[in-house]
Amino acid sequence: MHFAFPPRKSSHPPPYAARSSRARTPPLFKRLRLRSWGLLAATVVFVIFLLSRLSNSGTSEKIPPGTPPAVVVTTIDPQAPQSLVNAVKDNRIDYAARHGYATFFPNVTDYDLKDAPLSWSKIPAMRHAMTLYPYSTYFFYLTPLGLIMNPSLSIESHIMNPQRLESLMMVNYPVVPPDSVIKTFTNLQPAKIDLVLTQDGADLSPGSFVVRRGDWAKYFLDAWFDPLYRSYNFQKAEGHALEHIVQWHGTILAKLALIPQRILNSYFRDSTGGVDGTYSEGDFVINFVGCDVDENRNCEKEMIPLITRWREIRDRRGF
Repeated sequence: MHFAFPPRKSSHPPPYAARSSRARTPPLFKRLRLRSWGLLAATVVFVIFLLSRLSNSGTSEKIPPGTPPAVVVTTIDPQAPQSLVNAVKDNRIDYAARHGYATFFPNVTDYDLKDAPLSWSKIPAMRHAMTLYPYSTYFFYLTPLGLIMNPSLSIESHIMNPQRLESLMMVNYPVVPPDSVIKTFTNLQPAKIDLVLTQDGADLSPGSFVVRRGDWAKYFLDAWFDPLYRSYNFQKAEGHALEHIVQWHGTILAKLALIPQRILNSYFRDSTGGVDGTYSEGDFVINFVGCDVDENRNCEKEMIPLITRWREIRDRRGF
């Protein structure tokens, strides 16, 4: 009996035949390799994202050429003597021209204050100025009862420069004099300050203040102008409303710097409480606070001699 021979193997194996002796990668090594590639890919994506954010941060806001670095805002009472209004406007315009600033003179009657006193108009006026000059950095409000007496001093160098501001800030100091339990923060960083105010002997003094443009500034002005505060009938209107929100809103106190009164807001007469706030030649600003509510005082008569003096200073120093 014959048995068939098994078929002979071909001497020409098919192409790409799998090698039976090929070593297999252990599953653990495969997972480690995949994980390494995944981490590398995630790192590359993160680096690309970070670089794009850094490059955008430097170009996210392009300030148009010719943008004024600061805006001087003064509300005008249309019932005031026209000669006094013109002098106040000239005072601001001359100062702004020296430093490349803009000016804004809305009327106190331009805004819907409901039944609130006209002094509240300073708040929407500042908000309005931010809309008109969206790229300006600083907004300086000065009462129409005030005059800039040293026009050589700029907002940046005299107040807002970080080194200068650090030397001026009154830290761990009662927010409302003389002995408020709420005090300014001790760890304030000048670069993070967005609101600069002064006090007199009894209150915060909002007749002259500086705000830095930004979302916080808009929030602050909106909070200050809240209809609820306007309806409270505070004794000193927006002044006492300001004291309330500064003391009881930490987000506002954290951005506030109090500075000595004569740096920004010297008074024509002695400040209440004996604080050294009385104007002296060379001070930045003089404020005739109270002349419009005291029956024994006359704003025009008090301001005219200082307007004359300002014109002498202006003409002597030139530009």
